[in-house]
This record gives sequence, C-alpha cells and structure tokens, in this order.
Amino acid sequence: MNSRPILSWLAGVLLAVTLQPGITFAQGSERVKDHNTNGWYMYFGDHKFAERWGVHTELQLRRHNTLTDPLQLLLRTGINYDLAPNAMFTLGYGFIESHPYGDYPAAGKFPEHRLYQQLQLKGNLARLGLSHRYRLEQRWVKQPTTSDYTYLNRARYMLKATLPLAGTTLEPKEFFLAAYDEVFMNFGKQVRQNIFDQNRAYGAIGYRFSNTASLELGYLHQLVQKANGIVFEHNHTLQVSFFHTLDFSGRE
Repeated sequence: MNSRPILSWLAGVLLAVTLQPGITFAQGSERVKDHNTNGWYMYFGDHKFAERWGVHTELQLRRHNTLTDPLQLLLRTGINYDLAPNAMFTLGYGFIESHPYGDYPAAGKFPEHRLYQQLQLKGNLARLGLSHRYRLEQRWVKQPTTSDYTYLNRARYMLKATLPLAGTTLEPKEFFLAAYDEVFMNFGKQVRQNIFDQNRAYGAIGYRFSNTASLELGYLHQLVQKANGIVFEHNHTLQVSFFHTLDFSGRE
C-alpha cells in the first residue's frame, strides 16, 4: 500500500479541522470555550451468523466528571455484510439519551433516534493496521422542552491506526498502541451555524486477550461546536473500550 496519499490526505483533513472552526464559523473573539472532563465506557461486538452476514452490538455509557454524573447513554445495533475480506457494510439503528452537562447545558435530557449506513475498509501499512470508516447518519433529535423532533443529517469519517508492540503483527496476549481521528460534518437545510459538528482525536494503549477479544484504555479530546456556532466544547475524556467478536456461522 502506498503510504503517501493516505498521509497527505490525513494531514489535509487535520489542517482543515484545525482551521475551519476559527475561520469559517466564528471569529476568535466570538468563540467561547467550555472545558469538561468526561468518561466513556464502551462495548463493541461484531458477531457472524452466516458466511458474509453478521450483527453489530454496541453499548456506551458516557459520564460527566469522569464517572459521577450522567452524560449520555448510547445503544447501537446493525446488520453487517462482508463485501470482501477487508470491506464491510453496515446498516443499523441507534438510540441515544443525552443529559445536560457543562457550562452551557441543554434545557433538559432528551432522546435521539438514529439510522446509519457505514462502510469500513481495513488494510496494512508495514506494521500499522489501518481502518477507514465512512458513516452517514439520519438523526431525529427531540427538543428538551417540547414534544417536537428535529431531523438532521451528518457525515463522519474516521481513520484509525494500530501498532503492535511485540512484533510485526498483532497476536493474542500482546500489547499495542491505537490512535484515531474522526471528523463530523452536518449537512441539510436544518444546519445553522455548525456545518462543522465535531472532531475526535484519540490515543490509547491496548491489550489483545485472544483472536476474539481486546481492550483499549486511552484519552479522547472531543471538540464540539454547538448549534449557535459560538460555544466550543473541549471534552477531555477517559475512554475504556472492549471489543468482542464471535462466529456463529458454523464455518470450519
């Protein structure tokens, strides 16, 4: 795999994300920073039930002040289809319940219903394992003070890299490093001042228990631009992630 196009593209994305909120949507004197300390505790499962078909299961408990206060509950599921050995398409649904937090909180807790379509591509660059994830979301977000729902569209792209620490490939009972960056962009007529929605930059150390289970412990910096285009959340987040895969397809 030629690394130069990937690295050049990633550098361009990171530069755009760094500059865009300050130049396009809010001048520096207008921006308000809201720093928070959060914790995300997550389970991800992808389980095969046929040669190419599988199910995605996901639970995320997100807490404010690292652990003490509620922030968000996220439940997500989907149907996976393997297009190729290193390409998977997913169609799914998510339920999210968000709570007020920070210096500029929402008026109350509110639910969200979400459909999504996702393409995930995997490959290797020398010792690095690379994963590209493209996702489209259709979101129905309830207003905290009324019974009305607002419909929103969002596009996401994540590039994740993993680096084994013991050898050239990641094997069971070995540690590894992981990092990713994910960009979120809103689109559609409901978007006001925040075409740029958020960016997530993450670094972690991980341990692979077996071919079917691994754990990551890391730090996530989540930069969120609020709908008014002025308030920017800087969410400093402890992230604990458990990944699990099972094969019920009966293949030998």
